Amino acid sequence: MSLLTVGTVAFDTIETPYGKVDYVVGGASLYASWAATFFADNVHMISIIGEDFPDSELKALESRGATTEGIERVPGGKSFYWAGKYNDDMISRETLVTDLNVLADFDPVIPESGKQADYVLLGNLTPAVQNAVLDQLEGTPKLIVLDTMNFWIDVAREELDKVISRVDLLTINDEEARMLSGERSLVKSAKIIMESGPKYLIIKKGEHGAMLFHKDDIFYVPAMPIPEVIDPTGAGDTFAGGMLGYIASQGKVDFETIKTGIVYGSAAASYCVEDFSNDKLKSISKEDILTRVAKFKKLVEFKS
Repeated sequence: MSLLTVGTVAFDTIETPYGKVDYVVGGASLYASWAATFFADNVHMISIIGEDFPDSELKALESRGATTEGIERVPGGKSFYWAGKYNDDMISRETLVTDLNVLADFDPVIPESGKQADYVLLGNLTPAVQNAVLDQLEGTPKLIVLDTMNFWIDVAREELDKVISRVDLLTINDEEARMLSGERSLVKSAKIIMESGPKYLIIKKGEHGAMLFHKDDIFYVPAMPIPEVIDPTGAGDTFAGGMLGYIASQGKVDFETIKTGIVYGSAAASYCVEDFSNDKLKSISKEDILTRVAKFKKLVEFKS
């Protein structure tokens, strides 16, 4: 089963109450692909980078089974760069710098090897780019997952509505769900959003976990309590990549499989936040994630 991730491969400068790191690797496609490769061995990456992005990071991904031929490198160009500072609550943050650089002219081209992907993850990019990716796909993927954010709801609503209508699963946070639906109740929001196209909806609630909606069914998974959150950057992308990687490994798409996928994605994300950049993801194994999945089971296990 092949899996396609589309999103940024970038540099970040991150400051949290636990320290500061400068120009570390990041980006939606990078985090998602790392997480997906714990379960899937045919991951295709679509992105754009400058001449400054280290080959060693791409080779590390390739060693895990990822295909990077869909990452365009611009000679003399600079990679997308973001700098931000997290507040003490480790949820709210201040963006200090956003340099689009080569991302400003990103016109994704999917190599032939990735056009028939069975599973597709559209990372947080402009809705126009996300639609352009879908236009290039051949065949019918088993599952298309879309991530977006409040900015695109505000400035590109028409194009965003178009791409939402074309996907199977939308993942957003609770604020974005309310913005899209115009409803305060998340249950009512979910119904309205799914009527616009997606069969499944995941509403992320940060440190309070995530909710999965499908028809009249609802599933909730809590966040893993960990002693210290060092860096939340990339946690959402790690969650999505881990979830989709697990689903791809099962070869089927239904409510029960996605439920389990959310737990696996949450387990991967709980490791991601324990260190800066993708350093923690580099140091763990699939067995570590399975161990944490078992802990998730204990969180919600009870007898009546």
